[in-house]
Parts: sequence; structure tokens; C-alpha cells
Amino acid sequence: MLTQFIADHGYWAVFAGSVLEGETVLVLGGFAAHQGYLSFLLVVACGAGGGAAGDLLFFFLGRRHGGALLERFPQWQPRARQVNRWLMRYQAGMIIGVRFMYGLRAAGPIAIGMSDIPAWRFLLFNLIGAALWATLIAAAGYLFGQTLQWLFTDIKRYEEAALLLIAAAAVVLALIRQLRKHS
Repeated sequence: MLTQFIADHGYWAVFAGSVLEGETVLVLGGFAAHQGYLSFLLVVACGAGGGAAGDLLFFFLGRRHGGALLERFPQWQPRARQVNRWLMRYQAGMIIGVRFMYGLRAAGPIAIGMSDIPAWRFLLFNLIGAALWATLIAAAGYLFGQTLQWLFTDIKRYEEAALLLIAAAAVVLALIRQLRKHS
């Protein structure tokens, strides 16, 4: 059963999903927390931990291999230049906010890693950003569950369908994003 799988493996899924992207898995985690299968605070902690770990990985990839990565992925070059311009003016805000900026989830930390910002400073502000991000996105999933409960008095009857609907919507959005990249 899907709900038992979520209860057994949900925290690992939230952490792993948050390493790269994470919004969809955090929404699902927030919804599962509303339904009582997961703890909201642990969903947020796993999401923040995974998000911070992924950004730290990209930061150090940028620090060590940034130039080579930008050559390999030339579509990141305009984004990296934009991040660098913003970094010069809003260093702390940029580190915190880069995860909220569409299209900069990987390119942003790589570009920041290519700068002269000390790793400890990136880590500090990245943790703040990850905590804010995970809380807001998981809360959206929790509120989605609250809204469904308000709309349907017998929400337990529809919860698996709602989880599948969220997952299907995420797949469709990812496919659309990929098609736009390649066209």
C-alpha cells in the first residue's frame, strides 16, 4: 500500500529528493505529515538537510570544476553571470535566495562556488535558506492536505488518489520543463 510505503520510507525520500530539486517531494511530505504518516518537523528537517547538502555539493563542484562545468553546460553560462552580478551587491541574500529562483538551483551554487566567498559563509547562509525553503514548501503540502480535508469530509478515502495526482502533476511538469529545454 502506498501510504505504508510513505510511512516507512518517506523521510529518506524527502532527503534524497531535496538534494537535487525537492519541491515536489516536499509538497508530498507536507501532505503526508497532514495525514499523520510523517512528522512535519522531520519532513522540514530532512528537506532542509537534503537541500543544503545538494547545494554544498554544487558549491564545491563549482569551486573545483566550475569552468569545466560551464563549458560542458553552456546554457548555465548566462545564469552564472547573472548570479555573479547579484553576488557583488547582495551576497548573503543571494546565497539564501538562490534556491527560490527558478532555473538557478544547480547553476547558482556552482557560480557561488566559483566566487571568492568562503565556504563557511556559504554554508551558514545556505543553511538559513534551506530551512526557510523546506518550511515554506512543506507547509504548502500541509495546507493542501488541510484544504482537501475542508473540501472532502472523508479525506482518508481520497488520500492515495491525491498523492498520485501530486506525483503525476510533478512528472508532467518535469516533462514540460525538459521539452522546453530541448526546443
